[in-house]
Amino acid sequence: MNFYLPQKAARLYKAFFVCFLLSFLGACASTPNNANVDPDNPDIQAQVKEKNVDSLEGFNRVMFRFNDTFDYWLLKPIARGYNWITPSPVKTGVGNFFSNLGEIRNIVNDGLQWKWKQASNDTGRFLLNSTIGLVGLIDVASAAGLEKSDGENFSQTLAKWGVGRGSYLVLPFLGPTTVRGGLSMPADWVTDPTFYLESSNATIALSALNIIHTRSELLKAEDLISGDRYLFIREAYLQRLDFLENDGVVEDDFGDGEDFGDDEYDDYE
Repeated sequence: MNFYLPQKAARLYKAFFVCFLLSFLGACASTPNNANVDPDNPDIQAQVKEKNVDSLEGFNRVMFRFNDTFDYWLLKPIARGYNWITPSPVKTGVGNFFSNLGEIRNIVNDGLQWKWKQASNDTGRFLLNSTIGLVGLIDVASAAGLEKSDGENFSQTLAKWGVGRGSYLVLPFLGPTTVRGGLSMPADWVTDPTFYLESSNATIALSALNIIHTRSELLKAEDLISGDRYLFIREAYLQRLDFLENDGVVEDDFGDGEDFGDDEYDDYE
């Protein structure tokens, strides 16, 4: 079995970890002491809250600009070309295929979070779509009443176990996450079936197709971005993370937490 690509990815991840760790130590040295903050001053409290959420903002903005440049000159043009040449039914099949592969990760983390009902649903989806659905190209499970979940990953499992998310974090090429999310990425990689492919060329091809397809799905969402792109994407990501970690129960500024069903909340991916 050829583990060349996973080993290379692991080494790259270690390099990213060293970079953000050094930045984190520098940021901690300049983080204000909350104990000295006037509790009656809402403006200062808001600044402290934002600083705690994004204590690595200096590093993150550099990585954001790097990723944005890479996306503008390479990834976005390829995604536009993919949209232009790929018929809608084919795109639907590609999306279904990768969504079906993602059920493996969902099932593992369902079990680790003791969500046995959801694990049963996701297992049924994977088995049905992998067989009758032609290796996942057709989502027959939804038609059979097995609805697609919002998805699970190891970072959400750690949240369930009580591990704090840490600061917001932007990694080169990998995009927005949190410190906890970054550290949990290797666990998500090993629950990806493409990790175990014998051919590294096949792994690269499937990974590239997944990235391009995902990017193409986000092209229209860019029209919603306004103001500071970094802040807009950060807040959208963290709100989506709150939604996922709380299984759809989100708390707004106007009252108690409210449970939004799938029909009332659009996925931000």
